Amino acid sequence: MEFEIKDCQDYEVAKELIREYSTIKGAEQCFVSLNKELADLDAFYQGGALLIGYEHMIPMATIAIRKVDAHTCEVKRLYIKPKYRGKGYSRLMVETMLKRAKDLGFKKACLTTKPAVMGVAYDLYKRMGFEEMENNEGTVSMKIAL
Repeated sequence: MEFEIKDCQDYEVAKELIREYSTIKGAEQCFVSLNKELADLDAFYQGGALLIGYEHMIPMATIAIRKVDAHTCEVKRLYIKPKYRGKGYSRLMVETMLKRAKDLGFKKACLTTKPAVMGVAYDLYKRMGFEEMENNEGTVSMKIAL
């Protein structure tokens, strides 16, 4: 298969993708706890999941599920390397993450995004059924029932 999504087996691969994502201009507010997160990815996503997307076995995408409480998880770190965009991988990453979150027993997934910076992701979330809950100075909170 040319594209596949796997559980993270190599945290260095995940760190590289997350660091690359953190350099997107305008996304700085999405990374306020980046050092804490990268210091121990296993603990940060305990009870959730960290998924890596591969095209021809090359790691090029990430998405994570962070446990908030027994019923709620937070979607984090959806990122596709620029040269791999436009192939529908974001939708596949989100679909896989939603299925995994449901399998983990979560009833609701939430996220925050910045439509001015991540407009494509915001539009995708809306098309996939995420509801906008709040817009706080350009940072939008969304949720979906699982």
